Amino acid sequence: MPVTHLQTGDGVQSRLEKPSLVSLFSYGFRPFFLGASVYGAALMTAWLIWIVTANSGGTGSWLPVSGTPYAWHAHEMVFGFTAAAIAGFLLTAVPNWTGALPLSGPPLVLLFTAWLAGRFAMAMSGQLPVWLAPAIDLLFLPMLGAVAAKQLFLKPAARNLIFLVILTGLTLVNLAFHLGTLGLVSVEPQSAMRAGLHVVAVMITIIGGRVVPAFTHNWMHLENIPGPMPRRIDWLDGAAVVSVAASAMLVLTAALEPLQGAVALAAFVLNAARLALWRGIAARGAPIVWVLHLGYLWVVVGLALHGLATLTTLVPASLASHAIGTGAIGTMTLAIMSRASLGHTGRPLVAPRPIVWAYGLVTLAALLRVAGPLLVPSSTAFVLTLAAVAWIAAFATFAAVYAPILTTPRVHTKVARAS
Repeated sequence: MPVTHLQTGDGVQSRLEKPSLVSLFSYGFRPFFLGASVYGAALMTAWLIWIVTANSGGTGSWLPVSGTPYAWHAHEMVFGFTAAAIAGFLLTAVPNWTGALPLSGPPLVLLFTAWLAGRFAMAMSGQLPVWLAPAIDLLFLPMLGAVAAKQLFLKPAARNLIFLVILTGLTLVNLAFHLGTLGLVSVEPQSAMRAGLHVVAVMITIIGGRVVPAFTHNWMHLENIPGPMPRRIDWLDGAAVVSVAASAMLVLTAALEPLQGAVALAAFVLNAARLALWRGIAARGAPIVWVLHLGYLWVVVGLALHGLATLTTLVPASLASHAIGTGAIGTMTLAIMSRASLGHTGRPLVAPRPIVWAYGLVTLAALLRVAGPLLVPSSTAFVLTLAAVAWIAAFATFAAVYAPILTTPRVHTKVARAS
């Protein structure tokens, strides 16, 4: 039967192509980006319902998790939502770096199933044997690391092997969380999650340094934007990454707060200077570019707030965590997922209008979550509810817009006929 491909404003898509599991599991970014967006919206919805129930005098016992609901929420934002986005990125980027064949088919299904099983296990952890949910949850990151290592060692390069160190760090933080929850080590679960956020911030600092100035340069060149191009200074790039890694290490080891604060503020200055060289203001006409700068800006804000939180009583530590979590991770995740999904399915790198609104919604969520408690402390509950709703809307929008893209074959760039 002939299949005719027709060009449209968003690329080229066969009229007869329909969503399929074969397409979904043909490349790592597809199931994990879709899974991250759906889970990000669903997780925040469950959390919002629990908060409203608890604030209304309910017990909240309908949430069958072990430990506190706060710890579950924090864990799943890092090791559920964020871990899926990291998997989608690495399973797409590493084959490009090394020339390895991308993971697809049954092996990808198995890896995605491991991630999904961890989410169900953590959601039902209060109803399972105490060891079972941690055991299931701890499977995913080592499996992802094994896949990444196999591909990375085809063309080993220190600048890429660092991601194996980051995955190892996240795995150790996850282990510490579970051991602390079980009372087997003297680790406060929320402290472990703060450490996890800082490890992810290191990854954003590394990836951001590669893609933000490069993508901005490419866009400025194509659009003939006047003025200097984005600049990179080797020593500043190195110092910026090392400073964030040092800050994360100090959080991981629960170092003295004055030392944590000093290093965090130094990291803030270095990364702010780095970001200023990337000409973000010049990209204001391209949402799919400027959102990358915005995501990195939240790393800078998070470092500043972390420094202030550890050195003064002006800023609660939770605000620094949410600047990194809601702001940096939320924004950069949405930015990378929306761009990579277009590029790797053969579509123009132009954010659809609903996705531009999603960029604004995740920004609103971060602003409300970080600034709200400081500016309107008497209305904190209402402001945090609005922040949660904005987050849910942002990732639900991504899921709705990108589900057809992620579950159908890559489009072609010209009319083709096949028999």
